[in-house]
Amino acid sequence: MRARRPLAWLLLALAAPLAAACGGPGDPRGPDGSGGGTTLTVLAASSLTDVFEEAGAAYEEARGDVTVTFSFAGSQELAAQVRQGVPADVLVTADTSTMESVSGFTGEPVVIARNELVIVTPPGNPAGVSSLADLAGPGLRLVLAAPEVPAGRYGAQALRRQGVEARPDSLEPSVRAVLSKVRLGEADAGLVYATDAAAAGDDVTAVAVPAADNVTAAYPAAPLDTAQDPAAARDFTRWLTGDEARRLLRDAGFLLP
Repeated sequence: MRARRPLAWLLLALAAPLAAACGGPGDPRGPDGSGGGTTLTVLAASSLTDVFEEAGAAYEEARGDVTVTFSFAGSQELAAQVRQGVPADVLVTADTSTMESVSGFTGEPVVIARNELVIVTPPGNPAGVSSLADLAGPGLRLVLAAPEVPAGRYGAQALRRQGVEARPDSLEPSVRAVLSKVRLGEADAGLVYATDAAAAGDDVTAVAVPAADNVTAAYPAAPLDTAQDPAAARDFTRWLTGDEARRLLRDAGFLLP
């Protein structure tokens, strides 16, 4: 047995550096020796794309050891992903009904922002659209979000209030898809959120919808029950209600709850 002892010690000595390089149990480094920390995956409504990119960077700076990644899509698509078990930590939708439809998969939601509808047209408004009623005009190429999309439901509600029977040329899977078609000149008008029009800048002309005719969108956020780090998911959700996030949302044109 004594003759084998030096060989055993030699094997241990060779194994120790290898284990340290690969990262053993409790070692915060990954296989490449990089730093550890938490990665949060946030499923968010497409209308939050611009402001959440800023919010994610601000949160990472505030926390230091957290990386935030986003997956943006129509709220109905995000809800379907949650039901299918797509790995994610936080869900933010553009309406409360979609969030309620996945209540069995989330923690308690909190409304972080609100929004309103505007009409967008190509620059200069060549079709002369000035009101919701004009969206039913003959020959107008109109694009709306699909009925299952929050922006589509809000838009349909606003049109019904005015008794407008609009016939869209296409129904899109997200509000950003509506905006894209108008920006590309593939439509004469569309209904999007005020923040989408603001983000598009001079690429579109925005036509305001009077408050009496408008519909206010609510954006609830909630941690998902399947979050890899539940405490981090709850922390990010709370952070979205704090001063820094509220400032970013307000600057992007969102209304605060």
